[in-house]
Amino acid sequence: MAMSMTHQIGSLAVVAVPDSGAGESAAAVNTAAMCKSPAASMKCKVMRSEGGEVLSPPMSPCMSPVVGSMRADLSAVCQVFETAEEKEHGVGGKGKGGGKGVPVYVMMPLDSVTAGNGVNRRKAVNAAMAALKSAGVEGVMMDVWWGLVERERPGEYNWGGYVELMEMAKKNGLKVQAVMSFHQCGGNVGDSCTIPLPKWVVEEIDNDPDLAYTDQWGRRNYEYVSLGCDTLPVLKGRTPVQCYADFMRAFRDNFKHLLGDTIVEIQVGMGPAGELRYPSYPEQNGTWKFPGIGAFQCYDKYMLSSLKAVAEAQGKPEWGSTGPTDAGHYNNWPEDTQFFRKEGGGWDGPYGEFFLTWYSQMLLEHGERILTSAKSIFDDTGVKISVKVAGIHWHYGSRSHAPELTAGYYNTRLRDGYLPIAQMLARHGAIFNFTCIEMRDHEQPQEALCAPEKLVKQVALATQKAQVPLAGENALQRYDEYAHEQIIRASQLNVDGDSGDREMCAFTYLRMNPHLFEPDNWRKFVAFVKKMKEGKSAHKCREEVEREAEHFVHVTHTLVQEASVLMR
Repeated sequence: MAMSMTHQIGSLAVVAVPDSGAGESAAAVNTAAMCKSPAASMKCKVMRSEGGEVLSPPMSPCMSPVVGSMRADLSAVCQVFETAEEKEHGVGGKGKGGGKGVPVYVMMPLDSVTAGNGVNRRKAVNAAMAALKSAGVEGVMMDVWWGLVERERPGEYNWGGYVELMEMAKKNGLKVQAVMSFHQCGGNVGDSCTIPLPKWVVEEIDNDPDLAYTDQWGRRNYEYVSLGCDTLPVLKGRTPVQCYADFMRAFRDNFKHLLGDTIVEIQVGMGPAGELRYPSYPEQNGTWKFPGIGAFQCYDKYMLSSLKAVAEAQGKPEWGSTGPTDAGHYNNWPEDTQFFRKEGGGWDGPYGEFFLTWYSQMLLEHGERILTSAKSIFDDTGVKISVKVAGIHWHYGSRSHAPELTAGYYNTRLRDGYLPIAQMLARHGAIFNFTCIEMRDHEQPQEALCAPEKLVKQVALATQKAQVPLAGENALQRYDEYAHEQIIRASQLNVDGDSGDREMCAFTYLRMNPHLFEPDNWRKFVAFVKKMKEGKSAHKCREEVEREAEHFVHVTHTLVQEASVLMR
């Protein structure tokens, strides 16, 4: 019987792919099963005509040492990919000047690792990785779930499926952005599965419900431990920040051989959906629906204790007993409320300024604490640290920017709420990762004064001023060229007419799934990746890029078809 497509891919990528199906516990990769051609990692110096030296790209292992022959379509992929790499590195000619282009990563499925700590849809993921590499994708982003790795008992880590996934990415030549996901999966936009916090953390919250974020009506949110208890030993004798630090340290120690080479970025989760924010707009159980303003999350006893102390210190003890009581409900609009309305709203008065300053500062301090730990843990490992910030674009055109305020971003028509975040990240050398890059203002409901393009521009200016790198993600799954063109335009950061060569440092595409590998979507995606890599200093015309993309689509047809079928 002929070898399956996935096994041939595995041979080409020089990694053995087990036949076992989803749900099987992942074993450590058997190094004896791996074959690696010494030539595959060789580099040599090439003299440019100008006299300078460059490193030639690594040789692609097109000849399978296991099978002993090449598949015609995959050989063509290797040949085309080598040619593209040579051009990019300036081999045989001048390298491109100006901007460097924007590398594209692709988000892995949320459930890539099973509840049994194995790899879900193993063959599909390996086939998909091979296809992505062939398209010129830089790497993948994967959630490393706290609720899976440290699920049973504190301090006991099962990296199971992640070991196999990291090795799979490495053998396919892909980089990895690893997300330290300290939040629950389930209850947010796009969540396709449920992964709760570790069992022992949930037990502690059950015993002390104030460990959960709480709204003014007493609704508890189990997505993420309340930042109000960041420094208190409430989790089996450890503080939440210590738990996060211990987890990151264990990750570093377990994957130290891949850090800086395969694993190039650590995105540190800091709230719901992994974003630095409060869970102010939870979709679970229909609590919130777009484009509602959300609700403040400061009513657990730990947050209220802090509010009380700050109010007393400022000589306003009457302000410290509760948050705003006239800020409406989750699905109100700003003008429905006394606090957020444009004329005479409480947000613009002395109390509003006091409360919003405290509320947003608590979020910034939370970020500082975790980043301080992350920077110390991953120092000198060669990885970059990033933090994700939510793209809350609805009611952006209003004066109060109510949804941003309830999420913890003190951004109004009178105040820049993103510059303090950018400055905080700059102090730690972290990357500012922002969402909603694919959206255009006119695509959103104008009655809700949505303005994603204006919001992205504001964030780009804030990161430019703070001198912090900006990376992007699309908030919703889009496969159309119209969205791609918007991403390309936004990634070039031409926001003030004087951005020079500045571009986004990376873009992460949502997400690896069967739809991405559908023929028409794949064709558009390959062209998109090539245009992103060209960057603002593109030396190829649009038609040339699209012709190259069509060639990639043609030679990878069978491979992509395999990925599409297996991912379903």
